[in-house]
Amino acid sequence: MATFLYKLGRAAFRRRRLVALLWVALLALAGVGAATAPTPTSSSFSIPGTEAQRAFDLLEERFPGAGADGATARVVFKAPAGEKMTDPAHKAVVEETVAALKSGSDQIVQVTDPYTAHAVSQNGSTAYVSVSYKVNGMELTDETREALKDAGHDAQGKGLTVEVGGDALQSAPEQGASEAIGIVIAAVVLVVTFGSLVAAGLPLLTAIIGVGIGVSTVSALANVLDLGTTTSILASMIGLAVGIDYALFIVSRYRAELADGRDHEEAAGRAVGTAGSAVVFAGLTVVIALVGLAVVNIPMLTKMGFAAAGTVVIAVLIALTLIPALLGFAGNKVVGRKQRKGTAPAKSDKPNGGTRWARFVIRRPLMVLIVGVLGLGAIAVPASSLEMGLPDDGVKPTSTSERRAYDLLSDGFGPGFNGPLLVVVDGDKATADKTVSTIKGLDGWAAVTPATPNKAGDAAMITVIPKDRPSSTATESLVHDIRDATGDDVLVTGATAMNIDFSQKMNDALVPYLALVVGLAFVLLTLVFRSVLVPLKAALGFLLSVVAALGAVVAVFQWGWLGSLFGIEQTGPIMSMMPIFMVGVVFGLAMDYEVFLVTRMREAYMHGERPGEAIVTGFRHSARVVTAAAVIMIGVFSGFIGMDDQMVRMIGFGLAAAVLFDAFVVRMAIVPAVLALLGRKAWWLPKWLDRILPNVDVEGEGLAKSAPASEGGAAKPDLVKV
Repeated sequence: MATFLYKLGRAAFRRRRLVALLWVALLALAGVGAATAPTPTSSSFSIPGTEAQRAFDLLEERFPGAGADGATARVVFKAPAGEKMTDPAHKAVVEETVAALKSGSDQIVQVTDPYTAHAVSQNGSTAYVSVSYKVNGMELTDETREALKDAGHDAQGKGLTVEVGGDALQSAPEQGASEAIGIVIAAVVLVVTFGSLVAAGLPLLTAIIGVGIGVSTVSALANVLDLGTTTSILASMIGLAVGIDYALFIVSRYRAELADGRDHEEAAGRAVGTAGSAVVFAGLTVVIALVGLAVVNIPMLTKMGFAAAGTVVIAVLIALTLIPALLGFAGNKVVGRKQRKGTAPAKSDKPNGGTRWARFVIRRPLMVLIVGVLGLGAIAVPASSLEMGLPDDGVKPTSTSERRAYDLLSDGFGPGFNGPLLVVVDGDKATADKTVSTIKGLDGWAAVTPATPNKAGDAAMITVIPKDRPSSTATESLVHDIRDATGDDVLVTGATAMNIDFSQKMNDALVPYLALVVGLAFVLLTLVFRSVLVPLKAALGFLLSVVAALGAVVAVFQWGWLGSLFGIEQTGPIMSMMPIFMVGVVFGLAMDYEVFLVTRMREAYMHGERPGEAIVTGFRHSARVVTAAAVIMIGVFSGFIGMDDQMVRMIGFGLAAAVLFDAFVVRMAIVPAVLALLGRKAWWLPKWLDRILPNVDVEGEGLAKSAPASEGGAAKPDLVKV
């Protein structure tokens, strides 16, 4: 592989104008596709194989046109102190609002009058209007959303407190500021790392091009492939992080090759042949982890994984082709000013921070190992209290109308009104009435409506209001109790039941997914390192860092520790897809650092150094760059913590914490400590397995044989003519 990539790097360097033109053309093509693509009209959310989904399917069949899985909204009214919503003046305002909502959009299925639907609180202070739509929240037009907001705003100005909530207000989270924060942090780190604006600018430029192509392609295909709004956010988050990192490793190796006295084209070829090989395998681990999300069998999650994996593939291709091409344009500007002027040595063997740290670790490996494991273990403790669900309006900032509507409903009617259960009966009126009686014999409900049959009389709907809030364990118990007490012809659905089924599906898929991803990556890393213990150590270290990151997420988002620092106004359950999502994304990213750091150690070991010396050599060459890459990735992910969307905020925090723990504790401390304790045994591979495994030559041994080290001369490299 190294030889092939070496030739690819040299070819891209020589044909730099053609390579750069091709990538610019791809960016323009993707941009035009995104700009001319029709606005996405759907973003369906389904969970195949669950009871909640079967209930939705039955509703669509037996209640055609009812918009069973359509968006809903609630316009909540609260009268001034000492007054009631039944007062004639207030009643007139509500009736005007109902009329305005009915005429405001042709996407509306039904608007209920609170005075006929018994939607006025017992003390008369609060009332709400329920609005049902034909389509889900992401299919609603801007005009429909504006009509909903305007109806609430008009009523607000007539002496009532009016708030609007529900998934009808769901919209794509704002992008731009989060990516900008990550780019600024990356720019600062790159300038400090390289000491050259040109060298710092190359990874940023290529990462932006890669993300631009990836996200534009996602946007262009969103309507055709039914992609959700968070798909492009995930693609940009992952693509930006790995794009900068992969380019950083190539540029860093290129500068090292120049410092060894090679000419620019040879240095570019060797950088792509060696660091590029590590990029390919690191990218493959990320792709495996993201594509493996298909195991969960939730279409939305599968599409998110494939889209993000596509962006990673683009980042790898750009690192292997566009980076050497741009290095050809940059000439000697890619190195520091002092080195260009000859006032600084091209190469220094003086110990750097990585060298000193590695020597400290190999002197006290057992102590470092114990401290690292115990430290991450302590942070992981909160993960044992993990409660999973999907964020609702109750965790949104109090500055939003959705959160204020949620609180008004809880105060006026009880917390369960924010998460009603929809019970679907596949049977006649007698079966439906019997179901109502059965549900009333259970604990945990606040209200049960009479059964509403369909026109054919062969199905019915029952609404059950829980006593507790939607994400509580009491509400989850009520859902299970209804399912256990009724027969197979009774199905429970609704947003709350859907969230419960979603969480259960995540739990059931976690172990198979973990086995698949870790198993495939273990095979891949065995190929790279030609060792059994090194991949095993890498996998165990990853598990430790991801559990610690989950512990941090629980402590902040569920327990509320340091919540104000991260803008968490209301704690709640952890997003159900968070554990499996972190396993997928973080595993791929963690293996990046494993590959880049340990590959240099193996390279030194294969060239005759003792195990301890190889660890020091690996850190001398890679620690600074891996540190910079980790800081950049943490910065990119941290930028998403400031977004209003709770799901994106949680993902950003979890990924940033995981990279922090994995890069600086596991890879920088635990890994060298374990390697030091294992010595030569770390690189042991059974002879029979050694014969079976193909030699992928990540260290570039083939290059050393095919091209002498003195090629290019020992003199200072000349400027490249552009």
